[in-house]
Amino acid sequence: MASLPPLSRPRTVLGLKLCRRANRWGARRAVRAFFGGISRLGDGVFWYALMGALVLLGGERGLRATAEMAASGLLALGLYWMLKAMTRRPRPFRSVDGIVAHLPPLDEFSFPSGHTLQAVSFSLVACAWFPALTPLLLVFTLLIAASRIVLGLHYPSDVLAAAGIGLLLGTAMLVAGVMLGFGP
Repeated sequence: MASLPPLSRPRTVLGLKLCRRANRWGARRAVRAFFGGISRLGDGVFWYALMGALVLLGGERGLRATAEMAASGLLALGLYWMLKAMTRRPRPFRSVDGIVAHLPPLDEFSFPSGHTLQAVSFSLVACAWFPALTPLLLVFTLLIAASRIVLGLHYPSDVLAAAGIGLLLGTAMLVAGVMLGFGP
């Protein structure tokens, strides 16, 4: 597969200012610990626990929701790796003076934010099946997205693009489920 030239860092002054300001905020021990914990939960622990709880407590509906979340997660992971390989965008802490990685990255490249992509996609599917989860998952998803910028691992544009991709993927998964007579 041919690859694209690496994406450069954001060209907007606003994007760089936001990136630097959020990253400086992350230099505070309590902030770094909080967002580091959120980010680690977003590595998968929270989502696996949620899927397990849905299966155990949600009956057949929980099992179906979990199946859609798992399928969405697998598609998101494949798309994520393909986009990372194609774009090869360096992480902010590697290419912008003054930005520090407050947590080691899980891979080399920045675009898109896999944590945000998965969080948005999983949350959309879970909330469609169990609307009562919306307040919790909305807050958690926003915190995951913010954590990636605060920790110096992503540009705001990485997070916004990932959120858009996650919305499209989650919506496509729900539509496919409904078309197959499987959806909520």
